[in-house]
Amino acid sequence: MFPVRKLSDHSVPRRCMCVNGPVIIGAGPSGLAVAACLRDRGVPFIVLEQSNCIAPLWQNHTYDRLKLHLTKQFCQLPKLPFPDDFPKYPSKQQFIDYLELYAKHFAINPRFNETVLSARYDETCGLWRVRTVNKCGAETADGNAELEYICQWLVVATGENAETVVPEFEGLSQFGGRVIHSCEYKSGENYRGERVLVVGCGNSGMEVCLDLCHHNAIPFMVVRNSVHVLPREIIGKSTFELAVILMKWLPIWLVDKILLGFAYMVFGDMEKYGLTRPSTGPLELKNTQGKTPVLDIGTVAKIKSGEIKVVPGIKRFSPGKAEFVDGKVIDIDSVIFATGYRSNVPSWLQDSDFFSKNGYPKEPYPNGWRGKAGLYAVGFARRGLPGASMDAVKIAEDIVKQWKEETKQAKQFFACHRRCISQV
Repeated sequence: MFPVRKLSDHSVPRRCMCVNGPVIIGAGPSGLAVAACLRDRGVPFIVLEQSNCIAPLWQNHTYDRLKLHLTKQFCQLPKLPFPDDFPKYPSKQQFIDYLELYAKHFAINPRFNETVLSARYDETCGLWRVRTVNKCGAETADGNAELEYICQWLVVATGENAETVVPEFEGLSQFGGRVIHSCEYKSGENYRGERVLVVGCGNSGMEVCLDLCHHNAIPFMVVRNSVHVLPREIIGKSTFELAVILMKWLPIWLVDKILLGFAYMVFGDMEKYGLTRPSTGPLELKNTQGKTPVLDIGTVAKIKSGEIKVVPGIKRFSPGKAEFVDGKVIDIDSVIFATGYRSNVPSWLQDSDFFSKNGYPKEPYPNGWRGKAGLYAVGFARRGLPGASMDAVKIAEDIVKQWKEETKQAKQFFACHRRCISQV
């Protein structure tokens, strides 16, 4: 995550560093994947990360009970599989351990605590200029706090989850209870006996509600729109794995019908519990709008039993209460916004038409990984870790191809230059 800090151009001294290779912004799974593929082919690079660790979203902003929603075979990064002794669905800590191992294996040493102020392409010299500042304002060894990296290739790997999204509601400032985003939630231990309103019904909202139940809290889940809920496994296979197999032989609309048929067999009619399905199938919806279906790990059973209560959209808050669009008012002790994240690329990437205002590449999948003038994007395909890994491989291959050609030309120039000198 890369918040922008506004500094005037002359507020601090600046020094420049020429990078003999690409600059990768972001040390999450996407940035690490590109770095590993480049390292494997002998191309130098620099990774910039505004936090003090790799994968800060995973390490600092996820709840304790989190596990990967897909099996490990679909979540491994290029060139290095998960350890054999890891379970089918690795836990949060196991995934972090894997990423630490991955970085060590490929000798990836990000420059931590560097907040990107801006990045722009300088047409005069045909290079990218990336301005950064130490996160804490500390000066560098030679007395400079601000640094400018100059490079030929820029890889944007800050991803889809750079900033939290919290909608505005009337009366929220007067609510009086605890209000957090799900990125701050760790477990339901501190919510025992509380009536907790969870705003959002994606995978995070569903799992937070389930965790609250396990800690004897009373969760109310806000469901404003229709949502696809699928079992995590079907007939002993990962639902995602089954979908991948079926799509090799069948059109996507038919695969959607099969998945929804299995979901109905497992869950029954969920509309009477407040969960309506979109008219578009789950896979088609993911492909066209990037909306991920919920993979259930026990939340549906809690909804059916009444332990998790589904409520409609919020109209307003008042002290200790929430009023909904259907007119009902309930007492609430705490609010957790499981309302997702967004990209923040437009706030620091300057003079580029590659990204739209919402921070995603304008070109839809599978063409959104490469822009002009050596600009690349990884982790923006809305296809999770599998999509990021595929884009990372393509980006590295593209850079390697250019790198080899330029290295070859440089060697030829140097050899010719030496011959000229020897003839004088």
